[in-house]
Amino acid sequence: MNRFGPAARIVLIVLLAAAVIGGGVAWFLHAYEKVEREIALPPRGEAGYNPLYALKKALQADGVKVESRQRLNLAAQQLGAHDTLLILNDPRTMTPVESRRLLEWVAGGGHLLVRTPPTVIHDEETSVPILEDIGIFLSDQSPECEPLQVEGQDSHIEFCSGRRFYFDEVEPELSWGDLQADYVYARLAHGKGHVDVLADFDFLTNKGSTDSGFLGMVKDDQSGGLRDGPHRALARQVLAPNYGQGTMHLVYAAQMPSLLRTVLTQGWPVWVPLLLALLAWLWLRMQRFGPLRPSPPAERRSLLEHVRASGEHLFRYNKRALLYAAVRNSFLSRLRRRDPMAAALSGEAQIEAIAERLNISADKIRTALQPPSSHDKPAFRDRISTLIQLRNRI
Repeated sequence: MNRFGPAARIVLIVLLAAAVIGGGVAWFLHAYEKVEREIALPPRGEAGYNPLYALKKALQADGVKVESRQRLNLAAQQLGAHDTLLILNDPRTMTPVESRRLLEWVAGGGHLLVRTPPTVIHDEETSVPILEDIGIFLSDQSPECEPLQVEGQDSHIEFCSGRRFYFDEVEPELSWGDLQADYVYARLAHGKGHVDVLADFDFLTNKGSTDSGFLGMVKDDQSGGLRDGPHRALARQVLAPNYGQGTMHLVYAAQMPSLLRTVLTQGWPVWVPLLLALLAWLWLRMQRFGPLRPSPPAERRSLLEHVRASGEHLFRYNKRALLYAAVRNSFLSRLRRRDPMAAALSGEAQIEAIAERLNISADKIRTALQPPSSHDKPAFRDRISTLIQLRNRI
């Protein structure tokens, strides 16, 4: 006799399940510790396409008036006598007229900062008019890093991917480099103003890199650029001549992420499952090597059996004229393909031509081409047999 009824068993099961769940929750709360982790979110708005956005905000926080734009437009951009202009773009994109106007503005007291063109494989264009006008020429040597040591900071290396340059009949006020390895930085006096030429502006950008390719995409966002103390000190020195005296103009090339980069970094929840599904489908469809599969079971009747059964049905129900017409038309069709001249004839001329071609008596051919009586079975069989023989011999 069972001591517990159905209701008591249900209560015991519920209590046991509650005890197991409670024990699991207690173990989880005891074994795991809640921690906080900061995740760097991708930049939004202007910070996403302006590589000099961090420099702009740092200058504004220091009380400097800043204007930034994507391209140089001297007609709309009025430069003051004590302004500073930093051009992040490739200087080769400037026209000779713009180069001449910029140097005239510098001679009146302005401060211009430009960079050398980036190093590109098989790049034969090394002429930069605005640099040649002030006696600076590009070097063909491979890029090398320059050490930078700021007091109280870790050692740094700069300009590792920048193109170096050398002077011709000019004496810079400041320079960084030597005659053997060429230079990565120089400040030249031009009239009342100054021109600063650098091998690269990577230390002024948001991420510490002017590369917008895949390497720039995977770069750590927690370091580089103006986040590093040595970079801030170097930026303050290169901006020194007119710092705080006028407006700081920042000209940059907008670095919008490409469609491929956006798909790779943000669309992976979609394309990864699709890629796996495609690979699985290709794996299912590909040819495999192994034992041969058994042949599929044959049908109960072959096509020839169906044709024979259909002919027997017509023969049994006195439809012999249809069978004879089909065989006669088949013979005439073969004759038109094999001997068009004989097929074009009619009557006795056609019979004689067929008899001469097949070496058969004309009477036999004449009889075979005449429809038999509907009740004369032997004549029907004889004519059908003769027509099949004639068809096979043509």
